[in-house]
Amino acid sequence: MVVEMEVNNGENTNNNWVPIMKKLHINVIGEKMKKFPRTIWRIGKEDPRRVIHSLKVGISLTLVSLLYLMEPLFKGFGSNAIWAVMTVVVVLEFTAGATLCKGLNRGLGTLLAGSLAFLIEYVATKTGHVFRAIFIGAALFFIGATATYMRFIPYIKKNYDYGVVIFLLTFNLITVSSYRVDNVLKIAHERFYTIAIGCGICLLMSLLIFPNWSGEDLHNFTAAKFEGLAKSIEACVNEYFSDEEQQKARENSSDLEDPIYNGYKTVLDSKSFDETLALYASWEPRHSRHCYRFPWQQYVKLGNVLRHFGYTIVALHGCLQTEIQTPRSVRAMFKDPCIRLSGEVAKALKELGDSIRYRRHCSPEILSDHLHEALQDLNKAIKSQPKLFIGSKNNTNKLTLATVVSKGQSGALNSRRVSLSSVKTDTSALLDWKSKLRGGSSTTTNENSKLRPTLSKIAITSLEFSEALPFAAFASLSVEIVARLDLVIEQVEELGRIAHFKEYNDDDNVELVVVEIDKKNSRTLPNQLPTQDAGD
Repeated sequence: MVVEMEVNNGENTNNNWVPIMKKLHINVIGEKMKKFPRTIWRIGKEDPRRVIHSLKVGISLTLVSLLYLMEPLFKGFGSNAIWAVMTVVVVLEFTAGATLCKGLNRGLGTLLAGSLAFLIEYVATKTGHVFRAIFIGAALFFIGATATYMRFIPYIKKNYDYGVVIFLLTFNLITVSSYRVDNVLKIAHERFYTIAIGCGICLLMSLLIFPNWSGEDLHNFTAAKFEGLAKSIEACVNEYFSDEEQQKARENSSDLEDPIYNGYKTVLDSKSFDETLALYASWEPRHSRHCYRFPWQQYVKLGNVLRHFGYTIVALHGCLQTEIQTPRSVRAMFKDPCIRLSGEVAKALKELGDSIRYRRHCSPEILSDHLHEALQDLNKAIKSQPKLFIGSKNNTNKLTLATVVSKGQSGALNSRRVSLSSVKTDTSALLDWKSKLRGGSSTTTNENSKLRPTLSKIAITSLEFSEALPFAAFASLSVEIVARLDLVIEQVEELGRIAHFKEYNDDDNVELVVVEIDKKNSRTLPNQLPTQDAGD
């Protein structure tokens, strides 16, 4: 408001705009500076492991810097001690699996490159000075081209790409420098030792001091997906059957986040994140109590099944966004069985998520009679209203297309969504309207522009439609969700068998209730993928 007054009262010159823009810029920077401490606090509160990881990196850098700061160590390693610092910065990652992957790749690449470089140097010294340069150049071309081409192999690209890059870097540095430097063997030894020291400190910090396991992150993230899908289904069905007052209150709400979208968005966007965590989990040692191997491949398969399950929820959510909607009076006839069915599906999903989170087999009653009863109730409710799903030509209440056009001219079709009962027609009505459109040469351009938005609806409704047809799609997708739930249950049971989950016990339900009450306010499903500072 202050800026607007200054603009209105001042002269419209460049001299008056400069201080105003400066003041705006200062205000924006001030607002960002005020939010910065809250952002720092929120990031650490969401995952306290981030604070611990930051401290671990600081301690590691302090330890490797002793190679420079302490005189005896600096005399032993010299300026090559900087490679230890570089190794810690590059290798030390958020999870133990990511650190192992990069550390072993860096160590193995350095060792192979050094050994091959010494072999090339030994052969090159047997030749003359001129032939030595030619031989080194040819070796660099052949090794560089071969190693680069090997990076395109899918298995090497997935597991050892970083190691191949380090191999190329180390091999070229040693081979090229050996042509001008005499003591290259000593330099290579010192460089290898400093890299080994840096990798050793990284592995020590990652594996022994508050380790963060990629397998555990993948496990917990997979369990959280079920809760998000369950919330999406319940919110979607409740919104579909909500009345006009509830919908208006929701539209006027200040909360811009869509609970339906937030529930399944994380599942749909999790493919690359799941594969990355699974890759790093394959590098981790067996750290469980019984030393079982982590079934990371099964978690990836389960993630794929959950994504296909989420696609059905996306289609169900699309029924709320369609241009043509079933009237609320018709939807109310099927409200109770649909809400009951969604509640049973959400209950089953939550049970599956809890079984994974607490590493136990699913309850034998996960597909209980309640779910089948809900399906039967929905089936009976649909059969009780056959006229809604089978169009009747004797229906005297249906409106012709000409009536719709007249309503469009009078502004009755201003709303974005209309019910199908207001646009039901037959082919003859469409032909009648087209003839009137050709004959009405006196119609103004403004009137034609009003009719144009309704042309797509008219083309769609040129056949006999039932006013309950959009709801039929919604009910069909609800049944499809139940069908795909069986596939999810099969994958969860397979995961429990491979991961050696404990058997289900009725006493566990009492313990779970207590745990859920304690964690009700603290455990939330993330609206976005968890931060994985594991590099590429």
